[in-house]
Amino acid sequence: MGSAPPDPPREGARVLVVDDDARLRKTLELNLRARGYTADLAGTGEAALQLAASHHPDVVLLDLGLPGMDGLDVITGIRGWSSVPIVVLSGRDTESMKVRALDLGADDYLTKPFGMDELFARLRAATRRAVVPEGDPVVSTPDFTIDFAAKRVLRDGEPVRLTPRQWHIVEVLVRNRGRLVSYEQLLHDVWGPAYRTETNYLRVFMTQIRQRLEPEPSRPRYFVTEPGMGYRFQVPEPDDR
Repeated sequence: MGSAPPDPPREGARVLVVDDDARLRKTLELNLRARGYTADLAGTGEAALQLAASHHPDVVLLDLGLPGMDGLDVITGIRGWSSVPIVVLSGRDTESMKVRALDLGADDYLTKPFGMDELFARLRAATRRAVVPEGDPVVSTPDFTIDFAAKRVLRDGEPVRLTPRQWHIVEVLVRNRGRLVSYEQLLHDVWGPAYRTETNYLRVFMTQIRQRLEPEPSRPRYFVTEPGMGYRFQVPEPDDR
C-alpha cells in the first residue's frame, strides 16, 4: 500500500471499481477504504452500469479488458447520462486505445501495473475537477445560465444539448471566469495528460460551443480567444454589449 494522501477526499466520496480481477478489486477496495473513500465493486460491465445508475459514484475506476461488455462500451453507457469522472485502469498500453477511451469520455488513463500513490493522485485530481464550486453553483449571463449542480446550460429557459466533452470545456472555462486558461491546461483538464499539443481539437469544440451559446458565434462575447495562449470566459458589462 502507498502512503496516505496529503489531502483526504471529500467526506463520503464514492468510487466504483470495475475490474474482472477479484484480487485487484479487493486490493483497491482496502486501499480506498483506508483513505476514507466508499467503494463499490463490479466484475463485469453490465454490473458496473447497474451500480453506476443505482449508487451514483463520484468517480469510476474502470478496467477495459472485461468479460462480455467491453470497458469502452461501459464508458459509452455511462456517458449517455452522466458526466461522472472515469479513470481507466488498463494493461492495454497502446496510444490508439488511450485515444479511443479518452475520445469516448474517459477523464484519465493509468496503465497497469501502477503505484497506489499515483492512483490516488489521479483520483484526487478527478474528484477535485468534479466538485461543484461553493461560491457560484449557478452562473447567469444575459443569454444563458450555467447550472453546475445539474450539469446543464439553459438558454431561453430550455436546456442546451452539449456533449460531455463540450460541457467539460464550458465547465473549466466558467469556473475560471475572467482568467486565461491556456491551451495546454484545457487539453490536460478535458482530454487528460496524454494530450498536450492538439489545439486543433480545441478549435473544433470551441466553434461548436459558440454555435450553441453565443448570440453571434462569429463575434464571441463570452468564450473569448486569447491568440496563441488560450481561452477566457467573461461576462461583458452591459455597455460592452
